Amino acid sequence: MEGPMTHKRKTYSREFKLEAVRLSRTSGRKIRELEQELGIGSGCLSHWRQQLANEGEGAFPGRGNLSSEKERMRELEREVEILRQERDILKKAVAIFTHPKR
Repeated sequence: MEGPMTHKRKTYSREFKLEAVRLSRTSGRKIRELEQELGIGSGCLSHWRQQLANEGEGAFPGRGNLSSEKERMRELEREVEILRQERDILKKAVAIFTHPKR
């Protein structure tokens, strides 16, 4: 049940964001005016412009989707964790076999 303080976050498609950024650059209109006309929150358009400038084609990957760089980073972090666990197991095995119980 949604109460008066519950705020549902709006989501916008990648295409919408790209078009809004394009409009902000080509229309000659103020960013706040465009945000009001498009019905988006204050500051969204500036944030989207910055995100597009920083990430280029990787910007706005969608809900739950990661850019290829971030996905690769996640894969490598998982691999590092597995290798650390294997290393620790091997260290314990070496310790057991080099110091047998008497």
